[in-house]
Amino acid sequence: MSQMNRRALIGTIAAAGAGAAASGAFAQAPAILKSGDIKKEADAACLYHCDFGDAPRFVQMMTNISNHYSAVGADPFALQLAIVAHGAGVKFFFENLEDTNWRDEIMVPKIFPTIDAQARNGLRVYLCNITFERQKLDRTKVRKADWIQFVPSGVATVADLQSKGFAYLKVG
Repeated sequence: MSQMNRRALIGTIAAAGAGAAASGAFAQAPAILKSGDIKKEADAACLYHCDFGDAPRFVQMMTNISNHYSAVGADPFALQLAIVAHGAGVKFFFENLEDTNWRDEIMVPKIFPTIDAQARNGLRVYLCNITFERQKLDRTKVRKADWIQFVPSGVATVADLQSKGFAYLKVG
């Protein structure tokens, strides 16, 4: 095979791979943390429990998280905040709600940039894998962010974090 033909072949293969990746053909579901993987790494730690699908309530939770950082400081060594979401609470982390139980609902406008801004302060989000399995939700449809991770069970993670010294808050 000539040098030119090899280059053409490699270019064609690369273009096909890029197209498949862009279309989601190679989309891989995020890994699931093992039970106990989350550590308390700050003097003050708090988990916000989100098992609800009410958008105004979710916006209020995000306001509380913002206020929490404002009052204590956004020092990740001093304050560790996490959202543990299961049930309808996972819907706020999807790219869109197509092919979900909430497909007829409207996404909260501009909520993801709000969450992302708090993630820059250290906020982490843990989504319940049991919710995804039981509701037949596609984990690859969740927004791509390194601060969103999956846990085996939301309620088990809530209990685990409390046993490690995380305070518990639930907006409602």
